[in-house]
Amino acid sequence: MFIVVSYDISDDRRRNRVCDELKNYGEHVQYSVFECDLDKVRIQKLKERLGKLINTRQDSIRYYLLCKRCLEKMEIQGTRLLLWG
Repeated sequence: MFIVVSYDISDDRRRNRVCDELKNYGEHVQYSVFECDLDKVRIQKLKERLGKLINTRQDSIRYYLLCKRCLEKMEIQGTRLLLWG
């Protein structure tokens, strides 16, 4: 399943930990955005791991799950190529 993960974390230390953890799951495509191709079990594990790294009162992580049909409609403008699909 294709998932886009974005985060808004003000604390440098927590942000770096989240970024480092996400590197184990997908491709860092923009400053605070990752694209991942994971099964349901790995998605749940990712959410659990990231949930332990953030301050839920200050930080935000968003998970956008894209179906195959939605992924086929994705457009990228610029130099970055779609890495999944």
